[in-house]
Amino acid sequence: MDFGYDARTEELRRRLLAFMDEFVYPAEPVFARQRAEADDPWSPPPVVAELKAEARERGLWNLFLPGESGGGLTNLQYAPLAEITGRSPHLAPPALNCAAPDTGNMEVLNEFGTEEQRKAWLEPLLAGEIRSAFAMTEPDVASSDATNIETRIERVGDEYVINGRKWYISGAMNPNCRIFIVMGKTDPSADRHRQQSMVLVPRDTPGVEVRRGMRVFGYDDGDHGGHAEVVFQDVRVPVTNLIGEEGGGFAIAQARLGPGRIHHCMRLIGMAERAVELMCRRAVARSAFGKPIAAQGVVREWIAEARVEIEQLRLLVLKTAWLMDTVGNRGAHTEIQAIKIATPAAVQRIVDRAIQVHGAAGVSQDFPLAELWAAARTLRLADGPDEVHKRSLARRELQRYV
Repeated sequence: MDFGYDARTEELRRRLLAFMDEFVYPAEPVFARQRAEADDPWSPPPVVAELKAEARERGLWNLFLPGESGGGLTNLQYAPLAEITGRSPHLAPPALNCAAPDTGNMEVLNEFGTEEQRKAWLEPLLAGEIRSAFAMTEPDVASSDATNIETRIERVGDEYVINGRKWYISGAMNPNCRIFIVMGKTDPSADRHRQQSMVLVPRDTPGVEVRRGMRVFGYDDGDHGGHAEVVFQDVRVPVTNLIGEEGGGFAIAQARLGPGRIHHCMRLIGMAERAVELMCRRAVARSAFGKPIAAQGVVREWIAEARVEIEQLRLLVLKTAWLMDTVGNRGAHTEIQAIKIATPAAVQRIVDRAIQVHGAAGVSQDFPLAELWAAARTLRLADGPDEVHKRSLARRELQRYV
């Protein structure tokens, strides 16, 4: 693979870096103030809409989605752009209409949706007019094994009837969330990987109850639409709301999570870069025991180790993006798992050390480090916990020797 950025990527990087400097970073304190003053913590602060309008005007819109519907970029082209957005993960991705869970939902609709489904839901999502949620995880089963999902989707005539309870459903608390992609079992007697299906459920469908917002390390994560507990009680939708085919839900979920995992890892690298920048600025600006913190040997070790880890992670993520472009997501399966194992854990460690250099300020609201740490730690669970990816990766390695 060629490690240099092509002309289009370099141009988009230049425009995005300028957008970050001119609009996103200055908007961070405005965003915090507007959220603190808002009556509804789940409504996006007005500054987000202003950023979205500016990003769209500058052609920084839907960059994540390949093809005519989106930015038309390859994974390798998008990787350095997603990294830049990770430097302000609560503002930059939604400003560019590149925030989860909408990105994965748009990919599902783009690849598996019918023409009617794409017109009804993909088009307004691409336009940034609505938000969406992906309802898979459940509180009563170990959802790291998606075949455990118990939500029932039964066909009754020309309708599906849905009953189940979900939680940590990202985006569901946002008042602009208009559509759920719900995963449940249509045939519990089928092969374990053919029992599940996905259906589209409009938020205003009778029987859908968004019960409460779930906190993450004490944060409501309202900027991304929060994480909700959602109950589906005798929810009825037309059979035309089925995505793909009955029994295809597990395969669609795997197709959705591959790009989602690499997007998370791309942004995590940007988060690590922001943490190192803050750590270095703090280390040279503060003194302890008669000399700058930067002169302390342990701090220099942390900075050096962080730089090495970031460069290693970036190369592995770029290799994964290149493989996804050249041999497909299935061919890049090992690398996708490898980056999902390595990146969140390393970035959590880097951010933790940046917090340590900042002292009490590191855990305060005056710096983004505490929220960055919480985000990195959460991503060791989201889209599959570390242990599941290690189990699968080890199994694939062992298969070469048996």
